[in-house]
Amino acid sequence: MSFEGFKEELRRHLPEPGKSRELDPAVNGCRLEIQAGPRHVETIARAARTAGLFLEAVTALDFTDGMQVIYFYNSFESPSRVKVRVALTPGEPLPTISHVYDAALWYEREVFDLFGIRFDGHPDLRRLLLPEEADFHPLAKHFGKVHAYRSAQDIYGDRPA
Repeated sequence: MSFEGFKEELRRHLPEPGKSRELDPAVNGCRLEIQAGPRHVETIARAARTAGLFLEAVTALDFTDGMQVIYFYNSFESPSRVKVRVALTPGEPLPTISHVYDAALWYEREVFDLFGIRFDGHPDLRRLLLPEEADFHPLAKHFGKVHAYRSAQDIYGDRPA
């Protein structure tokens, strides 16, 4: 299925897909950016899977106004990289997509380990890099003294969906 097929899958399965915008991949590295709520994560993952996109990465960002989890989907065909930004309130979990993409098993564990974001329904959410008894998450801004703590609006110039 083509990139246009992925966009059609989104329109079909998401009554309110959130904010999305097409980007120039030569400038931004992505062809499409989607701002979605936590309840849309699995639906977007299924649409990407149906369209033949693979899960390239899952990471997170910590802003003054909350965390964001970023999903990257891609294809081996034409430039098809998609970035999905999901804004979270402090302590809010996300549903796992590990039953859609096996690669998410490791990616979600890494995000949990380094940022402290929980993924509901993950079959093995435990530390991946740090010792099990670690009581901190080193990439969360409240760990240590961080001076580059900014809001999402400062970085993106918009409000997450």
